[in-house]
Amino acid sequence: MLVAEKSDYTATSMTPRIGTAIRADVETLLSGEIAGNIRELLEQRGVLVFPEVSLSDAQQVAFTKTLGTFAREGVGDDESIYKITMDTRENANAEYLKGAFYWHIDGTMSDVPILASILSGRRLAPTGGQTEFCNTYAAYDDLPEDEKKLLDTLKVVHSFAGSQLYVNPEPGAEVWKSWRSRGTHTLPLVWKHRSGRKSLVIGSTANQVVGMDALASTDLLIHLRDRATQPQFVYRHEWKLGDMVIWDNTGTMHRALPYALDSGRMMHRTKLQGEEPVA
Repeated sequence: MLVAEKSDYTATSMTPRIGTAIRADVETLLSGEIAGNIRELLEQRGVLVFPEVSLSDAQQVAFTKTLGTFAREGVGDDESIYKITMDTRENANAEYLKGAFYWHIDGTMSDVPILASILSGRRLAPTGGQTEFCNTYAAYDDLPEDEKKLLDTLKVVHSFAGSQLYVNPEPGAEVWKSWRSRGTHTLPLVWKHRSGRKSLVIGSTANQVVGMDALASTDLLIHLRDRATQPQFVYRHEWKLGDMVIWDNTGTMHRALPYALDSGRMMHRTKLQGEEPVA
């Protein structure tokens, strides 16, 4: 279904519940003229794809700034590109990036999670490496009303340590201690956004529902993850070189599908600073 068509861009839905492809020339994207339209579509559709737009690093940074406040990655004071790769020569923290293979929301350890990520494909794996996104607004909306009332009252403890157990379920004591040093963060299970919409705050960092025993908590979190990742809520992106993808980090989860870690796959990321706390 065609969402919008103007002289400077077209926007076409890729699935009924999530994902829109936008086609526009680089000059239009960098001008900021359609930034408002992009922001509106991002909230409505969760994921926006700019097929084979092939922005340079400088252009990606400039484009990011048209949409909001550029979020630095914490590796310096410059507004630089962050390299998503399993090559430790390119990214010293590549080991931690293995957590990206599991459904998650970025920034659950922060008071104000990032608004959005912008990712561009620079080198692709020969097989695998697709990115999947699920719409946690739509997943919440489709829950039964009695379940919504219960979930609206719950809080969940999130931790970096819990997310790393997906990657390494039997860490040594020293490794576990280093993970645990990152602390925990308790958030509402349901994000009541300033817009009036609600979304689920779940994923691999979600470890324990406050007030529930461990098994009941796990039952609920797995149930919600399965609900949120049903096919009708999911868009899978098959990367082509030069593709750029933006996702609303406040209303989606995402994960990378497996690929050979020595494949040289390389993504360049910029982010938009968060604009509201989870409440």
